[in-house]
This record gives sequence, structure tokens and C-alpha cells, in this order.
Amino acid sequence: MNVLEVENVSAAYRKNTVLRDVSFTIKQGSLTGIVGPNGAGKSTLIKVLLNLHPQLTGKVLFFGSELKNVKRRIGYVPQRVSVDWDFPTDALDVVLMGMYGQIGWLKWPKKIHKEKALKALDIVGMKDFAHRQISELSGGQQQRVFLARALIQEADLYFMDEPLAGVDAATEKAIMHILRELKESGKTVLVVHHDLQTVEDYFDQVLFINRTVVAQGETEKIFTKENIAKTYGGNIRWLKEGVGFVNSPLQ
Repeated sequence: MNVLEVENVSAAYRKNTVLRDVSFTIKQGSLTGIVGPNGAGKSTLIKVLLNLHPQLTGKVLFFGSELKNVKRRIGYVPQRVSVDWDFPTDALDVVLMGMYGQIGWLKWPKKIHKEKALKALDIVGMKDFAHRQISELSGGQQQRVFLARALIQEADLYFMDEPLAGVDAATEKAIMHILRELKESGKTVLVVHHDLQTVEDYFDQVLFINRTVVAQGETEKIFTKENIAKTYGGNIRWLKEGVGFVNSPLQ
């Protein structure tokens, strides 16, 4: 079953085209890494799919329907740098924001809602920080809180925009453990990812994008030097067979 179908989607910032005729499908129960160079449109793609940025052309279906009909089945973790971490609230309140669809706007959360929020914080290892101001948390801790906010939505499809950027090794390991558990439970997860050296270990599917789709499919088949070169052009250097890559101009 396809949980996401994208057909000929294009988008722009002012007069600059950032996505051109993007088409792909995502199957249920997959963990997909969205990879490409800086400025390739990875984050914009997620925003366009979720109607957070206008699309010029194309068609997007979630579970065979339009977004407005299935919003509660979709969770989203934005880039940490796009969030105002100085906003005066604590970790528990941030997680509870993910339950507004269940609580209702302008209504106070009940005990059952707070218990669920605390459970979500416990899953990401942040229960002891429930009443800590988010501005006082480290980057990795903030990312865990936002992951908890997404988990509490109990969605079927999750979009995560660079959840591993700027986090410590322990947080990265914890986040990937949770994402794998989501996949194993039948959930579908799409992750904007920047580290080519971990793609094969982290994802069973990969989507190469550079303003348009370069390649997509099972990681073991699609994650090749040829597709990497097509996606990154001269900005990638193969270090050694089986070792990894460096994002730097070829010498």
C-alpha cells in the first residue's frame, strides 16, 4: 500500500524554482532517507507536501486522499533551527501541543493527556526534564522533546526534517532506535538526512533529490556511487571503497 503518492510537484521561492516535476511513491512500513546537497530542496519538499509552502504544479495524495482529510494521521518534526527556543514554555507543554487535535483548542489538558505526554517524554529519555524550560535544554534534548511531540500524535506517517543534525552520539542512537521501532510497528517515516556515511545503516529506502528526483528505491540497490555522483555532482569525493564520502569539491 502506498501511503504517499507525489506526482509532478514543482515549487518556487519568488521566481527561483526549487523543485521541478518531483514524482515518487512511498510504501507503508518503510524508513526512507531523503538525501541531497545543500539547496537541493529537501526541506522545501516536506513543507510543500504538508501545505506549509505553496506548490506551483502537481498532485499529492496521502493514503489515497488529500491532506485535509488525513491530517491526524501525519506527524511532523521541523528543523530545530526553525523553532523559537526562547518561547517561555517547558518540555511537557511542548509535547502537549502535539495533542491539540485530541484536547481541542482553548481547552485545558486533562490528567490523561499529561500522562500520555509524560510517557512520550519517557520514551525519548526526557521525562526528568518535563518541567525544564526548553531554552535551558541542549540541542539534543530539544530534538528529543520535539520527537516526543510527534510520537504523542500516534500518527501513521511521520516527516522529520534533519532530526539528527547537531545532536550528540547518544541522542542520534536513541532517535534512530525509536525510528526503527516505528517502522517495525508498521508506521512510515521519511527523514531528511545529511550524513551519507550512515545512510546504508539507517534506512531501508533512499530518495535522492536535487531539485528533482534523481533516484529512489531500496537502499541496497539505489545507494550507489553512480547515483551519488548524479545527485551531488562535483561536490562529492569518494574516499575509499566501502569507507565513505566527503562533501567537498573534487581536487
